Order: sequence, then structure tokens, then C-alpha cells
Amino acid sequence: MDQANFASENLKNTMVTVEAMQAANKELKKQYKNVNIDKIETLQDEMEDMLEQANLIQETLGRTYGLPEDVDEADLEAELDALGTEMAFEEEETPVYLAEPADVPLPEPGAALPAAAVGQPNESGRFKLNV
Repeated sequence: MDQANFASENLKNTMVTVEAMQAANKELKKQYKNVNIDKIETLQDEMEDMLEQANLIQETLGRTYGLPEDVDEADLEAELDALGTEMAFEEEETPVYLAEPADVPLPEPGAALPAAAVGQPNESGRFKLNV
């Protein structure tokens, strides 16, 4: 008797499972009616084309012009350090416009002044000195 009850219970469970599978199948069919595989493939193709175009743009922007392919990083670092040292040295120097003027001897008081221009200017607008 227990075995018959067990078989009956098992059959009821199977029927519930089959009904659930039928309901799920019906719902999936309804949802798949809204899905168009051609639209999905077209969308995938468009995405692939756009990503390929983005890669081409990145390759184009990443080109190097006039630079050798085998740039030595150590050489670049050494050059950068040298530039930094040069800039630090330049910062320590006093700019020309702030430097003290050179000692230029002034004429003695009472010394003769240069002769003044006399006469008419020539065609270039300059006066001829009469010494």
C-alpha cells in the first residue's frame, strides 16, 4: 500500500511539473514573438562596425611622427633630468634686467661735449657735423 501511495504522489508531482513546463513553454513562446533575431543580428553587426571604427580612430590618434620605434626609456629619462638641471641652473642666475649695471666711466665735469649739428639735414634727414 505504501508503494501505491508513493507512486500516486510521484504521479501527482509529475503532473504539476508537466503543467509548469507547459505554462513556461507558453510564456516563452509569447515572449519570443517579441524578439526578432534579424534585428538582433543587425544590431550586433552595427556594434561591431562602430567598435572597429573606434579602434581605427585610436590607432590613427596613436601614431608617432618622426620618432624612432625603438626609443630607449633610459635615454629619455637622462635627457629629462638634464633639462631639469639646466632649468634649475637658469633659475639661480639673475635675469639681465635685474643685474647691476656695469661700471661705465662718466666724463669728467667740464669736459668738452660733442659738437652740435649745424646746417640743413641731408636727404636722409641727418645733419652734417661741422668740425
